Amino acid sequence: MNAIEQFETERQENINGLGKDETVKSISLDFMMNSAHYKYTYNFSWLGCPIIQFPQDIVALQEIIWNVKPDLIIETGIAHGGSLIFSASMLQLIGENGHVLGIDIDIRSHNRERIESHPMSKRISMIQGSSTDEGVIRQVHAFAEGKRNVLVILDSNHSHEHVIKELMAYSSLVSKGSYLIVFDTAVEDMPEDFDWGTRPWGKGNNPKTAVWEFLKTHDEFEIDSSIHNKLLITVAPDGYLKRIR
Repeated sequence: MNAIEQFETERQENINGLGKDETVKSISLDFMMNSAHYKYTYNFSWLGCPIIQFPQDIVALQEIIWNVKPDLIIETGIAHGGSLIFSASMLQLIGENGHVLGIDIDIRSHNRERIESHPMSKRISMIQGSSTDEGVIRQVHAFAEGKRNVLVILDSNHSHEHVIKELMAYSSLVSKGSYLIVFDTAVEDMPEDFDWGTRPWGKGNNPKTAVWEFLKTHDEFEIDSSIHNKLLITVAPDGYLKRIR
């Protein structure tokens, strides 16, 4: 075994150990729960644009995009646009003709302007409309036609009903070996009395319950548990789905 192989073996052993360590996982959840009251995920930017994610999940996305090298990344949920800018910048580093397609029910004018004026905008297209609207779904599928390697990221409405519709609508676009990433599955892990304000989701009604239901009938995907095991602090436990066939 050479030095690189030894490093990879040790790293995998560490990840496996973290996945079994209930104490460390509990500490991670406590951090996520308590920092949520301060909107911790709002604290970060990517190339000058707010990106509402944990830094750990940003790193995980970087690893996935670099390894998969998609020529199309589809993202539902745009918000301030940081995630689109991030994905586009990764595709720029890869150096081919990759493109990002963002879908949001309400692309606010100031966010659209910031995205369209960014140096990475040449790799970004946007569709305004609900990601579960039949017309929008047809537009996305038409946009993906002819693409050889597609990655899908779901991060819009986090209710069970909405996410299961997104999974059914877009999972077929994901290429073998690529990923279908479902964010905010961590909602299921929060306490019953966690205050989500006016949001319709919560324990028993969230992206993780949608993932569990989806996987009952879609064995072409599997949860890549190594990702959430190594991150520990992630909004997407059980949400990194790899297409295996």
